[in-house]
Amino acid sequence: QVQLVESGGGLVQAGGSLRLSCAASGRAFSSHAMGWFRQAQGKEREFVAAISRNGGRALYSDSVKGRFTISRDNAKNTVYLQMNSLKPEDTAVYSCGADRTFNDIDVVTTSTQYDYWGQGTQVTVSS
Repeated sequence: QVQLVESGGGLVQAGGSLRLSCAASGRAFSSHAMGWFRQAQGKEREFVAAISRNGGRALYSDSVKGRFTISRDNAKNTVYLQMNSLKPEDTAVYSCGADRTFNDIDVVTTSTQYDYWGQGTQVTVSS
C-alpha cells in the first residue's frame, strides 16, 4: 500500500512558476513509476508527466513539454513537478499516481494503469 499526499498548489499569475510535491509513504517508493495528471473543471483527467522508478526516463504531454519538469528523490520518497511559464489553461487539480513496475525503463502515461492516487492539489493560473 502506498499513500500519496500532494502539496504546492495555489494561485499564480500567468508566466509564473509553481513546484508541486507528492510525498509517498508506505512500501517501496523506489519500486514505483510515478506520474502527474490534471483535471480541469468539466474535463476529463489528462496526462501531464511521468517518470520511471529510478528517475532515468521521463515523458511529458505536448502541452507542457519545455515548461514542466518532473523529478524524484527516492531518498525522500517524493516526486516533484516544476511548472514554469504557467498559462491560464494549466488551471486544474493536479494529482500524482504511483504504479508498481519491475524495471527502470517503464514510464506510465495511462491513468488506468496507476495503482495509487493522491487527493490532488489545486493550481489556478490567472491571466
